[in-house]
Amino acid sequence: MGWGRRKGPAIPLDSMPYPPWLTATRAVLVLAGCGALWLAVHGQHPYRGPGVALAVLVVAAFVVVNFGITLAVARRATAGVIGRSRLHPAEIAVMTVAWVGVYVAMGVLAGNGAGDAFVYGVYPTTVPLIVVGLVWAAIMAIRADWRRFGAGLAVAIVGAAGLLAGPVDAWAVAGVGVCVVLLAIAATRAWHQHHGTVHP
Repeated sequence: MGWGRRKGPAIPLDSMPYPPWLTATRAVLVLAGCGALWLAVHGQHPYRGPGVALAVLVVAAFVVVNFGITLAVARRATAGVIGRSRLHPAEIAVMTVAWVGVYVAMGVLAGNGAGDAFVYGVYPTTVPLIVVGLVWAAIMAIRADWRRFGAGLAVAIVGAAGLLAGPVDAWAVAGVGVCVVLLAIAATRAWHQHHGTVHP
């Protein structure tokens, strides 16, 4: 259990498909993206949202680079792999609905005249983290995967902390908080790999 099958030697699923270096890269990209947005909106009174092309380009670059690297690594690492670490189609569907749902709701709020400070400041930096973090934690709890459950819960806590920070500083809280969580995950994976332990 916890091992993949492919031609050649068995590979521990704990190191797949996201190796420590990829998770650490994500941490830096999240910090850079949220940091750029925080700098863009810092000092805005009243808050009018990011509204800066450079900040938008930073976030877009993060999404493209993160998706491209993740897809490439996942395809190479999970070819022919079976095991508990792979998400089931139903779990992927639930996560997709969670991600899409929070942004559909954001669009509805914007269309109904909700204030910029909430729609473009507090909401995108807190609600997605809370909702997706809790959904991930619930999926991992059902799997009795308590390490990944803790990661999801930590992300949700970062989102909750952002609610208290306000529309401007929520970007900084999200960037630093998610960066710390991802770096902790990367360090944990690296430690397990170095010591030869496997946690499917």
